[in-house]
Amino acid sequence: MPPPTAFISATPALASLDIQRSVDFFASHLGFSVLHAEQGVYGIVGQGGVQVHFWACADRKIAEATSCRLQVAGIAELYARCSEQGIVHPRATLTDTPWGTWEFAILDPDGNLVTFHEPSQP
Repeated sequence: MPPPTAFISATPALASLDIQRSVDFFASHLGFSVLHAEQGVYGIVGQGGVQVHFWACADRKIAEATSCRLQVAGIAELYARCSEQGIVHPRATLTDTPWGTWEFAILDPDGNLVTFHEPSQP
């Protein structure tokens, strides 16, 4: 019998109307490194063990209906940085959730909702 499958990681792939703008946004606002940017095709950014991929899309409504969640350490510092840049979603400020996380969200330039979360301290 084969060994059980072990899932190792997940990589969000977000819709992008402009690949270069998407990777530039993540690089300049969130400190990601641009790993690949092919305008009109595909983009990849990375930070630590996290990557976010972008696929070219011509329909903004698709991006506006898309989201992802990224676990971080040091959410208070990230929240302060995103607040200073004015990119925190007005209805998704830093909150202690009933499911045990501190989290907040931003919208990228295409309307993808990106939520950052960290486990709450006991």
